[in-house]
Amino acid sequence: MPYRRGLVTEAAALLCLLLTLINLISIILAALRIRAPSRQAPPDEPVEPVTIIRPVCGLEPCIEQTLASGFVLDYPRYELIFCVARSDDPVVPLIRKLMANHPGIASRLLVGDDRISPNPKLNNCVKGWDATRSEWVILADSNVLMPRDYIQQMLMKWKSDTGLVCSTPIGSQPRGFWAEVECAFLNSLQARWQYAGESLGLGFAQGKSMLWRRSFLEAQGGIRMLAAEIAEDAAATKLVREAGLQVHLVPTPFEQPLGIRTARQVWIRQARWARLRRVTFPLFFAPEILISGVLPLLAGAYAAGGDEFSLLATLIGVAALWYGGEFMLARSKGWHVSWRYPLVCLVRDCLIPAIWIYAWVGKNVVWRGNAMTIQVRREMAFQE
Repeated sequence: MPYRRGLVTEAAALLCLLLTLINLISIILAALRIRAPSRQAPPDEPVEPVTIIRPVCGLEPCIEQTLASGFVLDYPRYELIFCVARSDDPVVPLIRKLMANHPGIASRLLVGDDRISPNPKLNNCVKGWDATRSEWVILADSNVLMPRDYIQQMLMKWKSDTGLVCSTPIGSQPRGFWAEVECAFLNSLQARWQYAGESLGLGFAQGKSMLWRRSFLEAQGGIRMLAAEIAEDAAATKLVREAGLQVHLVPTPFEQPLGIRTARQVWIRQARWARLRRVTFPLFFAPEILISGVLPLLAGAYAAGGDEFSLLATLIGVAALWYGGEFMLARSKGWHVSWRYPLVCLVRDCLIPAIWIYAWVGKNVVWRGNAMTIQVRREMAFQE
């Protein structure tokens, strides 16, 4: 028995060290990949025209701020196409007001719902894609806060091996504890791992901002091929990889203002995304439970034994390495941090195992009131 306990103790210590090391490596990789916010100069003309398609649905926190940001970009030739499924959507008057306030910016509002998939956001985007012939098209969520050099940042990452350029969302302007928890999910966890993955050649699409070259996507079957998965960004990732190209991320990820969040809202959003990842990329989702700081803390506590001083020193040391690195990453990139940051991260990491388990036991999600059943990918054909 003592021998067996000794083996378990050594295994626990090794697990704690290994997970902490992997965590620190991911922070370093992300830190090297991500730039702190800096302004790109407006490009000299002539430049290729760019179309920004923004699907909108309802009034979100900070919606006027995010939609208005698209009208003041430092790019000479771009147009905005707002897509809404229903003419009585409460966001429509706001869009019309913004369009009237910026007559110098080419903009259109398109109303209608093309039911090409179970994904309401993709359905909303189709009419915008069909309405433009620009070679460069950006699909941008309504809650993306666009910096003035938004288009330049997207275009500068397009290389010879690129099939898609994206940006992860960076949570900003949180109001309240649970909004800070969402910031911790979005920023120093999800964005960090996405940039670390890209640095290793494993770029994943993120639906918040996606820059497409029209000729490329049309050659693969067009925007309707993004209905091959329940999540359009998962379909985009697979489509680009199957074409032998890469998904690249912008050097400075764009903000998503959060406002007030409740515990229920955070749970619903994270559980929905987890279920989508579980179905679309199960091999990558399976080890996600290991990114929670709770596991190395528990393993370290077990390895420390019953000695109170060793236990306390181990917990403080592991927490300092695990969350100190995250804090430094967030602080260096100008992301939101507060005095509650360690507690916020700990609460987040306590939720991760529960969300991970929840993702495996169901297949239904709700997106803005739309019930969606997640299905495994099937080859689909679409007709005009």
